[in-house]
Amino acid sequence: MPRADAQRNIDALLAAAKEEFARTGVDVGVRAIAARAGVGTATLYRHFPLRSDLISAVFRREIDACAQEGPRLSATHEPDRALELWLDRYIDFVATKQGLAAALHSGDPAYSPLATYFEERLGPVLQTLLQNAEAAGVIPGGVAAIDLLGTVANLCTPGAEDRARQMVALLLDGLRYRAASTPPAAADMNA
Repeated sequence: MPRADAQRNIDALLAAAKEEFARTGVDVGVRAIAARAGVGTATLYRHFPLRSDLISAVFRREIDACAQEGPRLSATHEPDRALELWLDRYIDFVATKQGLAAALHSGDPAYSPLATYFEERLGPVLQTLLQNAEAAGVIPGGVAAIDLLGTVANLCTPGAEDRARQMVALLLDGLRYRAASTPPAAADMNA
């Protein structure tokens, strides 16, 4: 466990990197990140010797933050609204990771574990939200979390989050319509 001052520096660097990545992409200079964090570049390199270390740490932290929202939303909202709000949060996650997809698909082995981490953390959270919404009768069964994660990600373009939200709203409306128009006996046969 890092000392308190070291942890503050790490937290500041991750927050600064997140902001800089969202603003200009993952190729932003380390000096800009260090300056935004209020530390020197030596401090940045002490905690994150490689750019891939910093990118991976930011990505993992953001995945964790997004994953933590699922149970919180489930506890405070009806299943349909919790699903909608979580997908909205996921849109923010995807849309603010400008340039991250290119880095993750660059072939750099440092990023290899991130795809699995993404699926293992976000897949179960979304699957639970989907199951809750299905149990409430607001969406049909058979919606796979990993498919929905990919679909929503494909709708997200940096700077066009409002459009992504409109498209996800249409997608959810389609699922709701399908659930409402499927007779209960047919729904039981499809389960």
